[in-house]
Amino acid sequence: MTHKLVALMPMRHSSERIKGKNYRSFGDGRPLFQHMLDVLVSIPEIDKVAIDTDSDLIQDVCQKQYPDVMLIDRPEHLRDGATPMNNVLLHDISQVDSEFYLQTHSTNPLVTRDTVLRGIETFFSKYPIHDSLFSVTRLQTRLWDQLARPVNHNPAILLRTQDLPPIYEENSCLYIFEKSTLVERQNRIGYRPYLLELDPFEAQDIDEEINFRVAEAIYAATRHPK
Repeated sequence: MTHKLVALMPMRHSSERIKGKNYRSFGDGRPLFQHMLDVLVSIPEIDKVAIDTDSDLIQDVCQKQYPDVMLIDRPEHLRDGATPMNNVLLHDISQVDSEFYLQTHSTNPLVTRDTVLRGIETFFSKYPIHDSLFSVTRLQTRLWDQLARPVNHNPAILLRTQDLPPIYEENSCLYIFEKSTLVERQNRIGYRPYLLELDPFEAQDIDEEINFRVAEAIYAATRHPK
């Protein structure tokens, strides 16, 4: 069966920088991965949600609580932390067929249902002029490279940071792409991507312990304020 839009959420059992982060309690007590998963399964525009994992713990939770979620057992050769994500995604699309895919991460627990819907609606309204979409965070700050060369500003013309031309950081929260794009380019980002700007408070990607604590503080202040 070929779907129109399948959501992919890959995650490994082990984590090098934060031990067990994918199933660590976050915010209201749910494991971290369930925050994003609960968003995905609530969106009718997504035909199927598929989780790629090598974690028996995560698979067990999904089998008991999310019977409609497809589980993809990650092969041994793709389990190393240094494995490129595009390689994982190429395996995943061989397991569940779809015209388009939406990919996100369990480490983006503040991304809301409204934002995912906005991404889907924006992509399909822009397609095929834009062949892919990914989320970004706007930066307006003075950036320098490792050789102390200015990247996005002229030090002799000291503009206010808010007047600098914006530059965008790929925040890893949301990607939407056509199957053929990934197959042909070996990349989830196509030739003509659309940049979907996210609120920085929402676009928290948890890689380090400090990210986890900041995201929890934002969650406490915005989702369950006292």
